[in-house]
Amino acid sequence: MAVVFDLGGVVFKWKPLELLQELFPDRASDEVTAQKLADQIFESFNPASDWAQFDLGLIEPDALAAKISKRVGISEDDMHVLIAGIPPHMVPQTGTVSLIADLKAAGQTLYYLSNMPAGYAHYLESTHDFFQHFSDGIFSARVQQIKPQMPIFQNANQRFGVSGKETVFIDDVQHNIDAAHAHGWTGVRFDEPAQVRRDLVALGLLKA
Repeated sequence: MAVVFDLGGVVFKWKPLELLQELFPDRASDEVTAQKLADQIFESFNPASDWAQFDLGLIEPDALAAKISKRVGISEDDMHVLIAGIPPHMVPQTGTVSLIADLKAAGQTLYYLSNMPAGYAHYLESTHDFFQHFSDGIFSARVQQIKPQMPIFQNANQRFGVSGKETVFIDDVQHNIDAAHAHGWTGVRFDEPAQVRRDLVALGLLKA
């Protein structure tokens, strides 16, 4: 069986409300105001949203900052602060990194499938040695395809040489899990590393 990991929120920390409160304490002074700002900026990462276009590699950071600034009323300078602040925010989750190493040691073949702009992808790949455990991976910006749309899953099948329920996909976003199921993969919803480890043991991919 092949195991395909999402990256942001699974392998790496991704807590946008925490980041917004850290960067913009006046605008995001509590969880309610931070959530409102996140909804305005990221638009729930809808595939037609400004940020999704960034993930698809269709617009560059300057254009993204200008578009969101105009739409939300946040300054372009502040948007550049946010855009630049995301890669260092995405620190590895130690429990998931240990899980990756254990799966590799158990002889499983590992891949990743991530919605990620090109600059972030390069930063993560060049900063973290554990990418060596993955046989291959797809970043949305490099193929101009995005989850949860079906073409990126079809691309993964062809590129990774996988298909069907023997492909286990781990993601923290339910609509991506739903898309994986619709594609015929086995989806595992990520809540925290220990829970995913239990799920993978139940699937026979790891020993208890």
